[in-house]
Amino acid sequence: MVMAVLVLFSTVSWTIEKHTCMGRVMDVALFSKAQDCGMEAAMLMMEEDSDENHCCGEEILTIQGQDDLNISFNDITLDQQVFIAVFAKAYVALFSSSEQQTNINEYYPPPLLVRDIQLLDETFLI
Repeated sequence: MVMAVLVLFSTVSWTIEKHTCMGRVMDVALFSKAQDCGMEAAMLMMEEDSDENHCCGEEILTIQGQDDLNISFNDITLDQQVFIAVFAKAYVALFSSSEQQTNINEYYPPPLLVRDIQLLDETFLI
């Protein structure tokens, strides 16, 4: 699971957009456009030159993911192939059920007692 999540995060491109107005962060968006504060629309309605009195700003941070994940098995050395084969075999063996050994004396009864030696010698374990 960890490996799948690691591959997912390394291959996805990330875009973080931040909208600031008068030095304050108004909105931060991940994978989408940040919403503006409405100041730009108000300045356009006042018919002022928005480039001169621009109080809002946007910062965009883009992190590109990997695009070349084509790993072929021809690049793996013989030692690595042997290690992968042995590791896979040992890992599968962990989950296989082991057969119980059969008891050899299961079908043979113990010998019959002719005399009880403990009673004859009067020795008892307490």
